[in-house]
Amino acid sequence: MKYISGKILTKEGFQKGYLKINENKIIEVEKGISPSRPIVKGLILPTLINMHTHIGDSFIKDRGVALPRNIEELVAPPGGIKHKLLKEASEKEIITGIKKSIDVMKRNGTKIFCDFRENGISGIQQLKKALESSRISPVTLSRPSNLYYNKKEMDLLLENSDGIGLSSISDWDYSEIIKVAKHVKNKKKFFAIHASERVREDIDSILDLKPDFLIHMIKAYESDLIRVKENNIPIVVCTRANSFFGLRPNLDLMKKLRINILFGTDNAMLATPNILEEINFVINNFKTFKKSELLFKISYEPRKALNLDCNILSPNSKAEFVVVDEKTLKPLYVSA
Repeated sequence: MKYISGKILTKEGFQKGYLKINENKIIEVEKGISPSRPIVKGLILPTLINMHTHIGDSFIKDRGVALPRNIEELVAPPGGIKHKLLKEASEKEIITGIKKSIDVMKRNGTKIFCDFRENGISGIQQLKKALESSRISPVTLSRPSNLYYNKKEMDLLLENSDGIGLSSISDWDYSEIIKVAKHVKNKKKFFAIHASERVREDIDSILDLKPDFLIHMIKAYESDLIRVKENNIPIVVCTRANSFFGLRPNLDLMKKLRINILFGTDNAMLATPNILEEINFVINNFKTFKKSELLFKISYEPRKALNLDCNILSPNSKAEFVVVDEKTLKPLYVSA
């Protein structure tokens, strides 16, 4: 038996107490002082969820390429520098980069990551190869290999992924993107899309696609955000990657409107896929949320958004948790 002591993040907030664990199972979750010397003390959190990654471009960071601070020039499909480098790179180079990012996430207590997969079916296969024998779980949102609807390709993508994650309505002919979204919904899979990141995009056109969640919404008007709230759609923000382009999400307004804000790390070529570093960046650069609120938004809240089991850190549940230092949020212990 092992004991873990500190402040436990529950659905009602932090409570002082301890976990009693046996192998890969939580036996007890109790208030008060541990009856035996704990192996570690700190903030005890459910394993974490990174709600937006692009880890396929991890290799670009290792190349030391000078990256432009212009979104369209860097990441817009099909001509962005990122997409050119992805086409030029060998599969081995891409997979090696993905494995490095997976290792970063595992070391920092991330159990699930929601990855936007470029390069059609080959992008899905690359991720699967990188994840062989790994206990970290992806929510794989694939992407058509071209900016138009192809029923045969869509069937193949959705057979092998959890849904579709697109760049933005600005990159597509809207009639084509409607076909994609309808196909996804017919298959009852996730549909997500970047929205109003570099320019404001028409919110009605976005909402007509019935997205499960939106990424960024930096250039959105208040009226746009109100419509998102009315439709109860979460917004995933990626503050470190945004800052690379000189952008800053309006977290204060989003919170005021009671929008469900979640967090991701975005492109691995810009920011390490360490969701705890993301939260520290938010703490240091925004005054919107308490630390406990932010930690809730990378543990319990994304599980709800992804329709996952929230019965965690409870007796008889799997021992899936991370213990972090209360001040720095650096991991002290990650369950196996």
